[in-house]
Amino acid sequence: MRVSTEEQAKHGYSLTDQLKRCREKAQSNDILEYIDDGYSGEFLERPALERLRKDVRDGIIDKIIINDPDRWSRNLMNQLVVTDELEKRAKIIFVNGEYDKTPEGRLFYQMRGAISEFEKAKINERMSRGRKTKAEGGKVVKNNFTYGYNYDKENGMLLINDDEARVVQLIFNLFTQPNEIAEGINGIAMYLTSQKIPTKRGAKVWHKQVVRQILMNETYTGKFAQNKWDTEGMLGNKHKPKGEKVPIKMRPKEEWIWVDCPQIITEFQFEQAQKLLGEARRRYAKSGNRKYLLSGLVRCGQCENTMTGRRQKNWNTYKLEYSDIKNTAGAKNKGCGMRIACDTLDTIVWDRVHMWLSQPEEIAAASMEETQDSFADQELERIENDLEKTKAARKRLIKLFSSDIGMGEEEIREELKELADKEEVLKQRHAELTAEMENVQNYESSRNLLKETLEYYLTLNPDELTFEDKQNLIRRVVREVRVTKDEVNIITF
Repeated sequence: MRVSTEEQAKHGYSLTDQLKRCREKAQSNDILEYIDDGYSGEFLERPALERLRKDVRDGIIDKIIINDPDRWSRNLMNQLVVTDELEKRAKIIFVNGEYDKTPEGRLFYQMRGAISEFEKAKINERMSRGRKTKAEGGKVVKNNFTYGYNYDKENGMLLINDDEARVVQLIFNLFTQPNEIAEGINGIAMYLTSQKIPTKRGAKVWHKQVVRQILMNETYTGKFAQNKWDTEGMLGNKHKPKGEKVPIKMRPKEEWIWVDCPQIITEFQFEQAQKLLGEARRRYAKSGNRKYLLSGLVRCGQCENTMTGRRQKNWNTYKLEYSDIKNTAGAKNKGCGMRIACDTLDTIVWDRVHMWLSQPEEIAAASMEETQDSFADQELERIENDLEKTKAARKRLIKLFSSDIGMGEEEIREELKELADKEEVLKQRHAELTAEMENVQNYESSRNLLKETLEYYLTLNPDELTFEDKQNLIRRVVREVRVTKDEVNIITF
């Protein structure tokens, strides 16, 4: 027996009704019952059906009574597979009609299966269309258990959960404003756990991924996205082996359906959080054995590699430096060898930030200067030119490869691989810069962020700043430090 919610609603195929018919057909109490309650007929991997097939193979039963062929499956091919498998060892009796083992009987059986499969497809289509129409009418179709809201099923809308909404506001404030309570996403998760604040599902421990999802959820600005995910084929995932599970796919943004909902945070603060999230991985990377003031902020202005801190031996003396050299196995860009002493770069950057914070008019001017310089525009233009040159070089090599004018095949392959690696690095950096430009706020937004940092700075004694204080202040003001042989370019938010 199999029954799903949609069938009970449409046809009255309740479990009780099906069992009653099958028991009447059996005319015996000496029976075993195999029931899959609530499972979709799209898949064969159902607990009770699996047990039935095993029991038939083991010779435990030799007669099967089933209400209709579509109880095996809504898929015609699956129906034929199961019927053929079980008929070899047991007699199959259908309550709704008999099917002779003749060409005509087989044809009728297959026609019934095809009709059943068609009905399943139509049911799915109607349900999908109904949900979409409801969403387009401004209704929230289902409960997504969004933290900060309760779901009103009757009216199809989200309502603010006051206690959770205050926690959402706390998360955004801790992430976007200078504070001494929690640093970064992981710090916020640990703080919420320490305060014994339960998650949406009542868990006592907050994981950083849950905090990240809240920070990325645009619903809190008063816009709830529906028709966002394509779940086709996922229905039977829980019954499939790990490697065969169908992954969820995000639909193109133009297909999303937006519904108004109560606002918990401002759009400004949400965009501010997205800007910081773009740098979160680098900005709050796990500390190593040695601390570097500019960890996660430095990039080579020539080869685009990030520059990380390291200890370098020079004439029996160890010195700390920032370097773009990548020695890890499989690194696509080994770096161009750019390096600078940590003391030198730390002093340059901190002196600049200290000047900005000590002179409020300077910090505003620095923000305006960065806006006017259009650094990202210039860098995008340079990368696009390099991409064109790289693509042209690859075309020339491919032409040489096909013309067979004497250049070694292995040599050409190696050069093609190097160009492909370079192109991939350029594309990745292009995508990063494009994303930055899309998320860049106007001058007023940047000024507000710097103003918050300034107010925090003024509560501290400049002469008693710890390493962590300086690092926190720098990260609130500086988005990136780009180093070339001739200059140090400090890019603010």
